[in-house]
Amino acid sequence: MKIAYNQVTSQSVERLAALSDGIFAVAMTLLVLELHGPAKESIHSEGDLWNALCAMMPQIVTWLMSFLTLGIFWSGQQVQLNEFERSDRYLAWIHLAFLSAISVMPFSTRLLADYIGFKTALLCYWVNIAAPGVILFASWRYARGAGLVRKEMTAEICRAVERRIVVAQSLYAVGAALCVVNDYASIGFIVLAQLNFALAPRIPLLSKI
Repeated sequence: MKIAYNQVTSQSVERLAALSDGIFAVAMTLLVLELHGPAKESIHSEGDLWNALCAMMPQIVTWLMSFLTLGIFWSGQQVQLNEFERSDRYLAWIHLAFLSAISVMPFSTRLLADYIGFKTALLCYWVNIAAPGVILFASWRYARGAGLVRKEMTAEICRAVERRIVVAQSLYAVGAALCVVNDYASIGFIVLAQLNFALAPRIPLLSKI
C-alpha cells in the first residue's frame, strides 16, 4: 500500500511540546532583556534615581502584562497538548502559527512601552494577544474533528477548554475597546483580566472560569 508523506509527518506531540517550551522560554527572556535601567551618567542623587525608576513604569507594566500573557498561553497550550493522542501535519502547522504569534510578543511589548499613550500601539498589542487565542481555538476544534484527542477526554473537559479561550479573548476585547475611553484604563483592565486567569484556581468564585 502506498503511503503519502503527509500521513506520517509531524505526529509527535512530545516534539511539538518541546519546541513550544523553547520558544516560550526565549520570548519570556527577551521580555526582560527589553527592560533598560536608567543611564548612570544621568543619576546624581536619590531623587534622580527615583524619578528615573518612575519613568520606567511603562516598561515594567508592559513587561508584567506580557509575562502574564505568555504564562497564560503556555498553560493553555499545555492543556491542549496533554489531551492530544497524537498530532498530524495540519495540527503541527496550526501550532507553528500559534508560536509565530508568541514570538512577536517581545516586539509588541516594546512598541507599547515606547508609545503607551498611542492607541495604535495598544491595538497592535491587542492583535498580538488575540491571534494566539484564535489559533488555539482553531487547534482544539481541528484536533477534535480529526480524531486526534485522547479517547478518555470527557465532554466537560472539552467545554472547559473552549470556555476558557472564549472568555479570555472576550475580556481582552473589552480591554482593547476601553482605549476609546482611556489608554491606561484599557491596559489596567487587561492586566486585571490576566491576574484573574493566573490566580483563579485560588479564588473559589473565579475557579470555574
